[in-house]
Amino acid sequence: MKFGRLVIFAFFVPGLLCLSQDNASAGKPVDQAAPTAAATTSATQATTPAGQATAVAASADSYIIGASDVLTITVWKEPTLSGNILVRPDGMVSVPLLGDVQASGLTPEQLADQITTRLKKFVQDPNVSVLISQIHSKVIYLLGEISKRGPVEMTPGMTLLQAISSAGGLTDYANAKKMYILRDEAGKHQKIPVQYKQALKGDSALDLPLKPGDTIVVP
Repeated sequence: MKFGRLVIFAFFVPGLLCLSQDNASAGKPVDQAAPTAAATTSATQATTPAGQATAVAASADSYIIGASDVLTITVWKEPTLSGNILVRPDGMVSVPLLGDVQASGLTPEQLADQITTRLKKFVQDPNVSVLISQIHSKVIYLLGEISKRGPVEMTPGMTLLQAISSAGGLTDYANAKKMYILRDEAGKHQKIPVQYKQALKGDSALDLPLKPGDTIVVP
């Protein structure tokens, strides 16, 4: 009799233990608020490039195209009319169907409008975009106590601090208090004093915007 009770008890105990574990698992709260690593990566990839593209596009809105620049011209749904095009020394670009188109002296938006107008003879409702792929027409020069002296290709909206940073910064012997910018504008030769250290401290008004042909001199 005792032996029979022991057999019955041994039969039911494992089942009770399994039921207890299942209930504990079912009652455990699931943290649905925490995203998976894959979801986080996907969200980052979806948002970051768009923000960067917006910043680049905004900075290039007022850029004036010049000779030797490389443009990316895209005509929607017309791959044979799209591609990278070099601005020739005469300021023209060669566009399929259109031949030579004046690009130098225009902004990317103005050039896109001009190409759109001329393409209407060949394409129904053309949608054209022009982006700056490479800038070679705009340069500034750095002289004196700076890590990399010589010409530097400008980026749209380049400032004093950006130019110096792209050249590796000042040397240990630089006299920042006597820095200046040489600029030829409208036939006039200007010498513009620079307050470099104050600009470094965050005074954006002193981080002067540069113009093509400027020379930054660091005694």
